[in-house]
Amino acid sequence: QVQLIESGGGWVQAGGSLRLSCAASRAFKTYGMGWFRQAPGKEREFVATISWDSSTTDSADSVKGRFTISRDNAKNTVFLQMSSLKPEDTAVYYCVASVKATGSYYWYHYNYWGQGTQVTVSS
Repeated sequence: QVQLIESGGGWVQAGGSLRLSCAASRAFKTYGMGWFRQAPGKEREFVATISWDSSTTDSADSVKGRFTISRDNAKNTVFLQMSSLKPEDTAVYYCVASVKATGSYYWYHYNYWGQGTQVTVSS
């Protein structure tokens, strides 16, 4: 069992930046990691994914060039650096872990989910 605890969410004005962190309860260096988000009244949405060794990363078109996913396996932590934030980025952001070491775009490939952290971007 892996527990994931997100932090770093909050309120920010459009154009601002936030850095989300996700700490795992135990070593997760063989897991693919990712971030999803869900806005009120909308479906869960893929944001970004990273492979176990950071060799492969990818992100949704809606955040490409603005969000960067990274990880520090020594600290069992994954990050999501968010810049040039827009009101449409407002959502609860979830950290996810998968036994699929390459990571994935699909929510059903992820075995563990954090509780989520709220990000609110005002215009």
